[in-house]
Amino acid sequence: MTTTNDTTSVSPSGGRGAERAGQLETRGIGLVPEDERGGRPHQLFAVWAAPNVSYLSFVVGATLILMGLTLPQALGVILVGNLLWICTGIVAASGPVAGTSGSVISRAMYGVVGNKVVLVLTGWLIAAAYLALNWSAASVAGIGLAGRFGLPDGSVTDAVVICVIAGGTLLIAIFGYTTIVRLYTALSVLLTMVFVVVTGYVLAAADWSYTPAEPLKGTALAAALGTGLAIIASTPLSYSNSPDLARYLPRESSSVAVAGWTAFGAYLPSTVFTVVGALAATSLDMSEPEAALESVLPGWFIPVFVIAVVVNTMTNNGMTAYSASLSIQSVGVRLARIPAVLIIGVLGTAMTLYAILVFDFLTSVNTMLQLVVVVTGPAMAVAVTDLVLRRNRYNGTDLLGQQRGGPFWYHRGVHWAGVLALVVGGLTSVMWVNTSFWTGPIADALGGIDLAIPSGMIAAAAVYWAMTRALRSIPRI
Repeated sequence: MTTTNDTTSVSPSGGRGAERAGQLETRGIGLVPEDERGGRPHQLFAVWAAPNVSYLSFVVGATLILMGLTLPQALGVILVGNLLWICTGIVAASGPVAGTSGSVISRAMYGVVGNKVVLVLTGWLIAAAYLALNWSAASVAGIGLAGRFGLPDGSVTDAVVICVIAGGTLLIAIFGYTTIVRLYTALSVLLTMVFVVVTGYVLAAADWSYTPAEPLKGTALAAALGTGLAIIASTPLSYSNSPDLARYLPRESSSVAVAGWTAFGAYLPSTVFTVVGALAATSLDMSEPEAALESVLPGWFIPVFVIAVVVNTMTNNGMTAYSASLSIQSVGVRLARIPAVLIIGVLGTAMTLYAILVFDFLTSVNTMLQLVVVVTGPAMAVAVTDLVLRRNRYNGTDLLGQQRGGPFWYHRGVHWAGVLALVVGGLTSVMWVNTSFWTGPIADALGGIDLAIPSGMIAAAAVYWAMTRALRSIPRI
């Protein structure tokens, strides 16, 4: 049996990609022709900065202080944890070379059939969970704003706010690449201006001499540092989809520039505003982040801040929904990209409603960020290792071909090196993770020290390197 080649059958509509902002992008996972590519790597800075000028960064930074870390310890965790944006940048470099989406490039790692199974987990479920996480953050703020305008408090209002935010986000994903690049360039400036104002008020109120009532020591300190690193690093590790937007750059674009601008665009705002969140927690009760931040802002500015929070979340989730729709196509579901966006949006909205109406927001954030790294860490390690072994030489036409016996068919459609690396890395992470939901046996034996990220990534990279060498599944270049 021979499967179809999706190089040309990119979507049922057969449309070309959008060429102007405001045009619907109908291209799915198909190869981006050279004559439809353009731009320069530096444009990726704004694309990645806009979603990371983030209210969620305030929340995460405050969490580090609430865990009992001192201010210098929290700052160290933030600076180190965000360095994993380098991995996001490295993976992005494969986009211009391959000219297709990250969910297709990963066929090189897992095989045509194996990749479909992996994408159900990494491209659908985790993407939907991140949609829910970010929409939850925006919805908490939006619901508060609705109350200020006199709307009745209750589940109906909450549900309406969530659905409006989700709808606006999906519009961004539907219009696609060109709109994202143009829109995010402007929004990165506007959001930065709003959050800089918030930063000014936070800095004025911060307790620069802050010391926890009972400073952590020994094993307790090591456990808090490990957990903090897992929370911070979980965000960059979730973006294995970074080639999706870089694929529109010319093939000859510098890989170093693509990697650098992607990583720097995300690292800078993520680090800065997570630090601000930590500073806020030195003097404010950040167990309710929105109320705490609003307490130091002038009344007239609060609606501006809340709107910025909502818009920021929409920019973040716009990229996630865009990539998740491509993952749906990569699995083999015969859907155009736009209906695929709507499907992932419905799933994420349902999870958001459940998170907001059933669970505590702050608990949901921390637990999810720690748990997803058992998958995203090893997956990122496999992607980076594969790129290094191949020296970033990917052929988009070969990747899009799904015929039996093709270069990425491997053994019955599965590249066991990638699958086993992901499984071993994930199981290793599970042994080291420490959350309120689950504590791995090794983490428990060591007093709760969470080393899920380094252990899982090292194990996955080592297994992938060894297996590809043993199977000779990657040609030596």
